[in-house]
Amino acid sequence: MNPRKKSGISALTLARTAGPVPRQPVVGLEAEFSLVVNGHDQKPEDVFRHPANLLRHHAGRIIPRVGRSCHLPSGGALYFDTGVVEVATALIELDPSGGCARAVRSLWEQIAFVRGQLDAWEGVRGEEMRLRGFSAHYNFSLFDAAPAGGSRLHRLARLLCYILPVPVMLLAANRRSTAVGVRPRPGRIEVTADFTPDVALTNATLAFLAGVIAEAARWPAKDLTLDALAHKGIPILAGFQPSKHSSRKGWRAHADDFARNPFCADPNQRDWHLADGRRASLRQIAGETLAVFRPAVRRFADRATFVHLREVLAGTARSLLDFPDRPGSYDDVGRQIDWGRRQGRPLPRSAYEKVIQRIIAHDPIRVGRGRYVVERMPGWYEFIFREVKTGARRTFNLDELVQRADGASI
Repeated sequence: MNPRKKSGISALTLARTAGPVPRQPVVGLEAEFSLVVNGHDQKPEDVFRHPANLLRHHAGRIIPRVGRSCHLPSGGALYFDTGVVEVATALIELDPSGGCARAVRSLWEQIAFVRGQLDAWEGVRGEEMRLRGFSAHYNFSLFDAAPAGGSRLHRLARLLCYILPVPVMLLAANRRSTAVGVRPRPGRIEVTADFTPDVALTNATLAFLAGVIAEAARWPAKDLTLDALAHKGIPILAGFQPSKHSSRKGWRAHADDFARNPFCADPNQRDWHLADGRRASLRQIAGETLAVFRPAVRRFADRATFVHLREVLAGTARSLLDFPDRPGSYDDVGRQIDWGRRQGRPLPRSAYEKVIQRIIAHDPIRVGRGRYVVERMPGWYEFIFREVKTGARRTFNLDELVQRADGASI
C-alpha cells in the first residue's frame, strides 16, 4: 500500500461522538483502485469529472449525498478520492450469523456494478478500462465494546498494530505490499491494508479482524499493554515498534519498521526473533496468534471460511505471499469474479441491507400514517426524508427505519 495523503469524507463516516450511533456492532468495507485506460494510469476525475458521470443511465436516480460521491444502485457508494476510484459498502450488522460474509458480498457487488459500468463505457469510447487493486479499509464500529473516542480507543488501536500485521500479511498482502495499518476513528477502528483480489481471502481476512478486534475491545485497560500480550501468549517480534500512519492519526507496521522486509521474506523460514527469546517463522507467529483468538474468530467465520483461514496461516493453502510476485489478478479486478461456494448458497439480506436497498430504489417508506421518500443521504446511518403529501422533512436513522417502517415489505 503506497503512502499518500488521504482527503475527502470517508465512505463510512459514522455519527460523531455527539450524534447518534448504531445500536449494535457494525462493519463496513472500502476498496480503492487505480483506473487504467488503454494501459496508462488515469485520474478518474480527468476521465469522468464526477463519480455520477461514470454511471450510465442511472444519473436521474442518484440520491444526493455529501461530498464528491454518489450512491450506487447496488447498495454502496462510489468516490473519486485523490486519483483513485473508491467503492464502499453500506453499514452491515456485525453478527455471528453471517455479518462478515454479507459485508464481503456487498463489497464485491459494488465492484461488479462499477465494472459493469466500465464495460459499457468501453463499448462507447472504444477504450480498454481496467481497475487495478490498490488498498482496502476494514471498518469496525463496536458500539458498547469500545468507547467512541478518547485515550482507550487510541491505546487499543496501537496495541492492535502489534497483534494484527503478521496474520494480515499472510491473509491479505502480496510481495509488493508495504504496510498494515490501524487507525482510531470516531466511534470505530479502521484497519488498512492492500486490496485482495480474492473473495475467499477477503472473507478470511475480515473474519480474523472481526474476531480479534471484538475480543481485544473487551479487555480491561490493564490488558492494553505489551506485557499483557505476552502473558496471553501472543507472539511479539523483538525490536518491532509501529510507526505513525501515513494518513490521518494512527499507526502502521511498515516494511521499514522490521529487521527486514517481511513482505519479501520466506513466510516458512524460522528466522524471526521474538521478544520471549524464541525464533519463529511468520506462519508460526500467525498461527499462535490465531490460537489465542480462535473462539472469537470462529464466532464470525462460517466453517468453510475458518478452515480456509487456518490453512492459509498454516501453509496448506496458498497465501499471496507464496507467489514470487503480486498475482496478475490485481491488474483487472472485477471482470471475472470467483464467488466460490457462496454463489450457490446465498445469505439472506440483513435488516440494514433491506432498508438501504429500499431507500436507494426510491421506494416510499411508511412510518405511522405518513409515506416518506428519501431526499438526501448525508451519511450511512442517518437519512433525510420528505413526506409525500405535506413535503415536511424528517430525519431517520437505520435502526429507527428497521423498527418503525412498514415491516412486512422490509
